[in-house]
Amino acid sequence: MHRLCAHTLIRCLRLRIKLLFFIVWGLFSVPSSAQVLTNTEQLSRQYPDSAYRLIKVMLDKAVNQNDRPMEGDCLQQIGLLLYHQGSYVQAIDYLLQAQKIFLNTNDTQRLARNRNELGTVYYYNEQVDRAQSQFNEALSFYRQRNNVEGLAQTYANIGHIYEKRKDPKQAYHYQKLALANSQAANDVTSLTKIYENLGSIFEDEARYDSAHFYYQHALTLAQKTHDEIGQIEIINNLGDVFRKTGRYQEGLKLSNEAMNRAKQTGELYQLSAALRDIAKTYRFLNQPDSAYAYLERSRDLVDAIYAAENTRQITLLQTLYDVERKDSEIAQLNAQKQVDFVIIIAASVVLVLIGILAAVVISRQRLKLRNEQALNQQNQQIFQTQNELMQVELKNQQLEEENLKGQLELKSKELTTHTLQIIQKNQVLEELKEDLTAILKDDKRDQKKQLRQLVEKISLNFSQDKYWDDFRTIFDQVHPYFFTQLTQHFPDLTATDLRLIALLKMNISSADVATLLGISSDSLRVSRYRLRKKLGLAEGESLSAYIQRFPLQPLPSPESSTI
Repeated sequence: MHRLCAHTLIRCLRLRIKLLFFIVWGLFSVPSSAQVLTNTEQLSRQYPDSAYRLIKVMLDKAVNQNDRPMEGDCLQQIGLLLYHQGSYVQAIDYLLQAQKIFLNTNDTQRLARNRNELGTVYYYNEQVDRAQSQFNEALSFYRQRNNVEGLAQTYANIGHIYEKRKDPKQAYHYQKLALANSQAANDVTSLTKIYENLGSIFEDEARYDSAHFYYQHALTLAQKTHDEIGQIEIINNLGDVFRKTGRYQEGLKLSNEAMNRAKQTGELYQLSAALRDIAKTYRFLNQPDSAYAYLERSRDLVDAIYAAENTRQITLLQTLYDVERKDSEIAQLNAQKQVDFVIIIAASVVLVLIGILAAVVISRQRLKLRNEQALNQQNQQIFQTQNELMQVELKNQQLEEENLKGQLELKSKELTTHTLQIIQKNQVLEELKEDLTAILKDDKRDQKKQLRQLVEKISLNFSQDKYWDDFRTIFDQVHPYFFTQLTQHFPDLTATDLRLIALLKMNISSADVATLLGISSDSLRVSRYRLRKKLGLAEGESLSAYIQRFPLQPLPSPESSTI
């Protein structure tokens, strides 16, 4: 155990020195960003606090240079760093920030990779549906591009989803698809993991022969790539298969091999798993003392691992807090410097402007005093001229109004006079008609024919009198647009209706209206009743009052109606 601790200490010191080298290299040279991120990803699991500081330096540099792809890569690496430390919520936040950048820059290749990483974090955070949604998006992209490497990784991730949902058929189906694409890409590392995944599926199904077959393939590939950690994990899995099939000695041998390799490499997780598997094997071999001893060693190691993990997480959280606090302080200082700079510039500009303004005011004050009197005189003249023009305009308006009023009064008088003339004429004709009608009733037969012709001429004179045309002309001048609006509202009105409405508009008495129209009072009542129906008046509503308040709005081009 002391050898293990010493070996682990030496390995940690080497990693620390390597990480310090990368930090100095990143600060004082211009390495490839992808290379720095790759090295940072390798070191993040051992020293997340130092790795975070290095990534943060690169992130700040990318932000200052407006390097959006690099900014997204750095955010993604921080998210993965937090994921490896078990801070899933914070990891998801950083990965979503990276995803937003890749979406805005339309960087589909990086976006697809980020979706796979984000889906993995969702998977371990027990958000399986969201994980599958991210994997499906990545799968759609890799299918369009026929990217076999991306397809292999994505199919493998989806296979894990179905394995978690206890659906071994679908899990096996997707792992086989991943295997086919990984073989097409000739990606040995991916093939190793997929073979191991297939072995895990068959082991869960208690199909140990198939599980052994795939684990053995995975071990062979891991040996080719010299993946020491991967070999330890696979050897542990093979030991499990032998133990579950009752081949305890073979399983114990493999578990011991895994334990020894884990001690050499300082892989505490794999060492703990090997000790636990050995304890299980001794329990099946009815050696409880040995089983207990190895189980206790495994528990002690787990406690040590958890303590180290807690220390790393606390260190990382403290680092995050310190970096954010320093960034906040730097931002506040920069903001204060900017404010101070702006204040100094503003004060200088204000002083300069005040000096210039003072010089301008002094120079222009004299000119203002010289021009003030002339300007006042000019303003007075302009005011007087404007006042005179306003007085003349006002007088012209008054004269025009008086002229219009005079014309209106003249037209009204003319209309009234004309109407009275018609009334007088019709009254004379009415009297003459009555006298002639009385003569017709006499027995003098030799005069009847001539008198009847005379009566017919007089009656004809009532309906075809040219005075109605003159009346219409004068009425339109006194009441413009009246007939136009009336016929627009009531297109069914006849010429007789319009004459009756015009006479009612002038407030002429019913007797005079009957005389002007050449009809009897009874006929006038019938005409008024029919007119009320056409106008749609309610019972009890005054016809004359309705005609008097009929709404009039001037129209641009009045149309004529026949009376």
